[in-house]
Amino acid sequence: MDIREYDGHVEPGGTSDTRVCSTLTIRKASVGGMDNNAYLLTCSVSGAQLLIDAAADAPRLLELVREGSPTGRLDTIVTTHSHHDHVGALAAMVGATGARTAAGAADVPDIRTPTTTPLQHGDVVRVGVNDLEVISLRGHTPGSVALLWRGGEDGDHLFTGDSLFPGGVGATQGDRERFDQLLADVEARIFERLGDETWVYPGHGDDTTLGAERPQLPTWRERGW
Repeated sequence: MDIREYDGHVEPGGTSDTRVCSTLTIRKASVGGMDNNAYLLTCSVSGAQLLIDAAADAPRLLELVREGSPTGRLDTIVTTHSHHDHVGALAAMVGATGARTAAGAADVPDIRTPTTTPLQHGDVVRVGVNDLEVISLRGHTPGSVALLWRGGEDGDHLFTGDSLFPGGVGATQGDRERFDQLLADVEARIFERLGDETWVYPGHGDDTTLGAERPQLPTWRERGW
């Protein structure tokens, strides 16, 4: 499949959108009443699989897992943050697959399903031969994390949870201090480090690129959300 066919638009209950890169295949599906995005990353070398956000609808997520592995292999589930709509199927998915779990350390106390690996800024999570860098983005929740895969010729791919969307950063419930923290992290840890072609996979809705969002940063700061 030509990766240009992928556009990142999925519908609740609909089919997955698939991007095939050299060593990693990315599948995106929408689940649950809040149109949560779940991402399945499959290493094409080893067959290892990682799920980002077991948000809801365990049967659909198990189907997604089998799209990447007929045997239903799932090695790791990373939870981008502790909000209820991102963990609704976590316990069921762990029970069905035996996957390890990982989440930002500051959010671990708020996630009922035990976390195998608390994550810190700068940690690395592996999917077979592929390294995912953990980027802490504080503000939406204290322990929100993004995952960055630097794919070389396949470009940079950033999974942001609810910390960065098309048109703005994640909700901070009108708390200016939390907003300022989140925007500062997004600017310093994402926009100042990564190029405009970096593809952004958010926790809800359609994808974007850093190039599409970068010109809006002053507007976001001025409006405070």
